[in-house]
Formats: sequence, structure tokens, C-alpha cells
Amino acid sequence: MKTITFSQATLEAMREEMQRDPTVFVYGEDIVRQGGIFGQFKGLPEEFPGRVRDVPISETMIVGAALGAALTGTRPVADMHFADFIGVAFDEIANQIAKNRYMFGGQANIPLVIRAPDGIINSAAAQHSQSVEGWVQNIPGLLVVAPSSPATAKGLLKSAIRQNDPVIFFEHKVLYPQKGPVPEEEYLTPIGKAEVRKPGKDVTIVTYSIMVQKCEEAAMELEKEGISVEVIDLLTLKPFDIQTVIDSVKKTHRCVVAHEAVVTGGLGAEIASQVQEKAFFYLDAPVLRVGAKNLPIAFSSVLEKFIAANQDDIKKAVRSVLYREG
Repeated sequence: MKTITFSQATLEAMREEMQRDPTVFVYGEDIVRQGGIFGQFKGLPEEFPGRVRDVPISETMIVGAALGAALTGTRPVADMHFADFIGVAFDEIANQIAKNRYMFGGQANIPLVIRAPDGIINSAAAQHSQSVEGWVQNIPGLLVVAPSSPATAKGLLKSAIRQNDPVIFFEHKVLYPQKGPVPEEEYLTPIGKAEVRKPGKDVTIVTYSIMVQKCEEAAMELEKEGISVEVIDLLTLKPFDIQTVIDSVKKTHRCVVAHEAVVTGGLGAEIASQVQEKAFFYLDAPVLRVGAKNLPIAFSSVLEKFIAANQDDIKKAVRSVLYREG
């Protein structure tokens, strides 16, 4: 194993897949000039001349061109700069990329990846701090992933690039400088499979992305109160691994779902619904959700912290399903 940052892990994934497959290329804003806004593409333009491109500020063009390139037999990786800008290209994502394979009877694959840096970071404010995975959850034809560590970032990105269906790759901006162990040898992280990050017997927490860290920290603190928490990292958000969740809930009989996105209309609602449909008679308490307040993310660091979900919110929810706190 070696220790590298999340950003370096995604860079390794890109380099390895571009070396392996000459049809893989990447483009976006400031990739060549700057190496990506978070340095996640640094060095690729020199190593792969002509296959790493800067493009104008036009998300509609970026995503539309990815579809055209995928249909002609290449594997484009389109960088959105910030996930918030997906809204500009929503017609291309929802009505074209997600549906072309079906509309034309499976005559062509759509092997493309949209990289989407998301999440709250350093007073980036309302238009650059959102967690927008909920926007794409209701669109058939898309795969959606959200790694939580350098190892899962590299493995999921490699798997995403090899998919023959479109993948939206959410990568939390706070994770980029964080370090973690990554295998030396080649590996893939399977799409559609969750990981039990911490075993437990009293309460199941289902989470993903940056919230995995917060849930693990909360779980360690709850251990001091004699509460054993199982933490599940979904990794793939669409389709998410409901079986791993159900197996855990059948053991713990209680479930909390935590994400950074606002609670209203978030992925947590879908997970909670499926848990109650498939494991109702195993539950000893309602499924609770933890997420951001239903407000735009503020520029003020004080308000930003107030809006975001934190470890205390997670611990309160866990105690609540155990009827230890109202």
C-alpha cells in the first residue's frame, strides 16, 4: 500500500485508464492551463498531448460533446468544474445522455463519465457548495457514484471509465487534499456494491462521500456511551446496494441515513422508504434522516456551519432511534 491524496488517486486512475485505452480522453475548463481547479489533472496534458483539452465556459457544450464523442466510439471524461453547474446542462444529461441508448434500441453504448466536484467548502457560498446528487437520482439510464477515500476514488473512477453506460462521478471538494492508503497493484472498486466501514450491533448508519468520516467519528464517540454503530458507505448512489443495508438493519433493527445534501427530497428519503418497505418488521424505530437544513449554503462561515449537518446531529439521531434522546 502507498499513501496518496484523494486528488492524486483520481489522477492515477485517469493516467492508468488513458494508458490502457487510447479512446479515453478528458476535457473541461482550465484542465490544461491550470491542471484542474483542484490539481486533479496536473501533468496529464504533457503526457497525453491532444487527449486533454481546455474548452470554453459552456456546460451545455461540455456535456453535449461528451454524448457525441461516446456515440462515435470514444470514452470521454467531461469535467464540470463544480457539480453545481450540472443544472446548466440538465437537458443534455436527463433527455439525451440518459435516454439515447434506450431510444435507439441499444444500438450504441454511451461510455462517458461526468466528473462533478461537489459539497460545502470554505465559504464557497450558494452556487459553489451544493450537494446535487438528488437532482439525478430520478433519471433512469444514469449510474451515480460518490467515493469517500483515495482508495475508493481511484477504484471507482477506473470502473466508471470502463462502463458502457453514463456515470456521474461526484467527488467532494474537501476530500481532494486528504491522504489515505491505496493499493500499489491495479484494482477496481465495483459499481453497485456498498462497503461496511465499521461493524456494529445497535444501529445502522447509511452514508456516503464526506459524511462517511463524520459518521465514523460520531460512531467512535457513541462507543463511549455503550452504543455500537454499524457504518455503511454506499459508494454507488444509483443503483445503491439496498441488500447490504437490509442485511445490516435485520441485525441492528434501527437505521439512520446521513448525507450532506438537504434532507428534503434527498437520497436519504429513498433509502428510508426502501428500508421500511423491505425490512419493516425488523425495525424497532422509525428510520431517521440527517442532512443539511433546507437553506442555500451561506457565504458566512458561521451560517455555513449552522446549515451543514455535523457529528452532533448524527449522534442525536442515533440516540433518538434508541429512545435515549427525544
